[in-house]
Amino acid sequence: MLKAASRVVVLGHIHPDGDALGSTTAMALFLKEKLGKEVACVLPDTPPGNLHFILAPAIPYHCYDAAPNAAVEAVEKADLIILQDCNAFNRTEGLEEPLKASSAKKILIDHHLNPDSNAFHLVFSTAEISSTCELLYWILKEAGWQPDALIGSPLLAGMTTDTNNFANSVFPSTFRMASELLAAGVDREAILEKLYWCYRDNRVRVMGYMQNEGLHILPNGAAYMILTKDIQQRFDIREGETEGLVNIPLSVESVRLSLLAKEDQGHFRISVRSKRGTSAQNLARQYFHGGGHENAAGGKILPEDFSPAQGIQAYVEQILKAFLG
Repeated sequence: MLKAASRVVVLGHIHPDGDALGSTTAMALFLKEKLGKEVACVLPDTPPGNLHFILAPAIPYHCYDAAPNAAVEAVEKADLIILQDCNAFNRTEGLEEPLKASSAKKILIDHHLNPDSNAFHLVFSTAEISSTCELLYWILKEAGWQPDALIGSPLLAGMTTDTNNFANSVFPSTFRMASELLAAGVDREAILEKLYWCYRDNRVRVMGYMQNEGLHILPNGAAYMILTKDIQQRFDIREGETEGLVNIPLSVESVRLSLLAKEDQGHFRISVRSKRGTSAQNLARQYFHGGGHENAAGGKILPEDFSPAQGIQAYVEQILKAFLG
């Protein structure tokens, strides 16, 4: 299918994270540099500034939020569409209808549960892997790619973010991937510096404020924080600058599940992390219109989910008490 295609579009999910950006960039580089294809990456949103280093200068990126016409045009012209790091076209939001309407061949490469297999001509899907970047790594090797630093760097960056630097969802194959990429010349130290040591001081200040003023720990082992628009504006927080905040409460011995509710445009985005034996995935699926992995999941709270009189804090506590008892 790759060889038969002339114009390829590679896509990731809304609010692209390191895994989405790493996998789409790596696939686009493989198509361009190894197969000589005309290729573009199309993203629903502009990536966070701290992840821009993952993007490849040789690849055109069309972000629907900034240039919707260019993004849709790229989709319409493609004769092959590859969706990565999400299980269905609805995770691309504004691009969903153009993608469904396209007559192009469609491939899915993902590590989330419940793929919409009927929407694709070819599906690579397994949850038993660290990340889409790792899944793509093994696929590209089967396709004849010999690991190199150019394509390997975004793959290692994406896998690193999705495993929280080898803290979550790590398998023996994950370490084999990392070892092979280091041997191929990927500079892991440079990746770690870009991922974790290049933030503005605003991030440090809001992380401290939320832990001191916004952290709530319940007797049932749940912890939560609510990052309102007011707090985001007070600290001038940009997209991506609160990455990792939801993990911090899990360092408390009594906490087995941590939730971060971040106010967005008209709703709250939910991130859930949990320790082994407690399912973040079930919480997100049952109560927050979402899903994910057993110990790392996400979703959202919509305006109609709770009444203004109840308030977001009371609603979150109600859910956490119902879920954990």
